[in-house]
Amino acid sequence: MTDDHMYSGMAALSVCEALLLALNDAGILPEKEIMGVLTDAAATHENAVGSATDVERHQAAAALLRRIIAGGNSVRRG
Repeated sequence: MTDDHMYSGMAALSVCEALLLALNDAGILPEKEIMGVLTDAAATHENAVGSATDVERHQAAAALLRRIIAGGNSVRRG
């Protein structure tokens, strides 16, 4: 993965996290729904098909999402 792709992914994750926090803060999406969004995203990556490289990348994305879900990250603020 090139540095540009890595940085793009980090930026996208930060923007998505900020949007999920804002949706929760505004009372638009409760935590349960936000966790559902993250769970659905992880499942989509876990079920992805393609070349071995593509599948490996999707599995890595799913693992990251599962760690965010398990760790609570900042989306879960109690």
